[in-house]
Amino acid sequence: MVTVATSPSLGSGSRLWYHSSIVSPVGVLSNGDGMTRYSLLSWNVNGLRSVYRGGFLDQVFERKPDVLCLQETKVNEDQIPGDLKNRPGFLSYFSCAERKGYSGVALFTKQEPASVSNGIGFSEFDREGRIIVADYGRFLLFDVYFPNGGASDERLRYKMDFYDALLYYADERIGEGRNIVICGDVNTAHKEIDLARPKENRMNSGFLPEERAWIDKFLSHGYIDTFRIFNDQPGQYTWWDSKTRARERNVGWRIDAFYVSENLLANVVSACILPEILGSDHCPVGLELVF
Repeated sequence: MVTVATSPSLGSGSRLWYHSSIVSPVGVLSNGDGMTRYSLLSWNVNGLRSVYRGGFLDQVFERKPDVLCLQETKVNEDQIPGDLKNRPGFLSYFSCAERKGYSGVALFTKQEPASVSNGIGFSEFDREGRIIVADYGRFLLFDVYFPNGGASDERLRYKMDFYDALLYYADERIGEGRNIVICGDVNTAHKEIDLARPKENRMNSGFLPEERAWIDKFLSHGYIDTFRIFNDQPGQYTWWDSKTRARERNVGWRIDAFYVSENLLANVVSACILPEILGSDHCPVGLELVF
């Protein structure tokens, strides 16, 4: 079954497509100990069809995630392989940009969320297909492909405005008593420890003072970088420049992450980076929650 849901704030060009398979109702991922566990993975695939054809996506599914978030899918609805749309045991959602072959996010979930929406009500951002928000009851999950600000001053301003809009929307949900999980390609390294060559990149988008200051502000609002709860070591990266074969030398950036609101801190069991998964210039990151 295929259904198209269009956000009221958007034009007809921005749509959320979802495909049903056999799934579990919300909140039944128990392993027999009476606790509910969620294993979440997030990956900027830099082209969904490429990682699918290369078998790299299967390697991620072999990790048995309960929820898989993908960014930079670069596909339209009619370009998504049918067996990927209807992968057994998963419900899949795709938010595609109005511009063909650009941006896009996807969500694969073993549970049927109470609701799923594309975007956060700001048409200038939502039309690029950058956000899916899924309500799992215990938490709201934001699957986000944050903009890159390197192309021009205009795109840097767009990126910063997107950051502020997302923070505003997430803070509103916190004010309603919700727990928040935000994952995806943030497109900014926060601290010098988060990239191999900080001095050389101080004036490049992705490590500009204003971008890093926004992450400071974001964290000051009570959001937590889950990976740094467990690992404070350098050399932990999620993106490498493919043109310079930087991955072979581990000259990278940590720009992909899972953040949780501080009211979920006690539920965080682990967070990880999976650099062994190839197929993209990014690698997946993971989070495990228990309730």
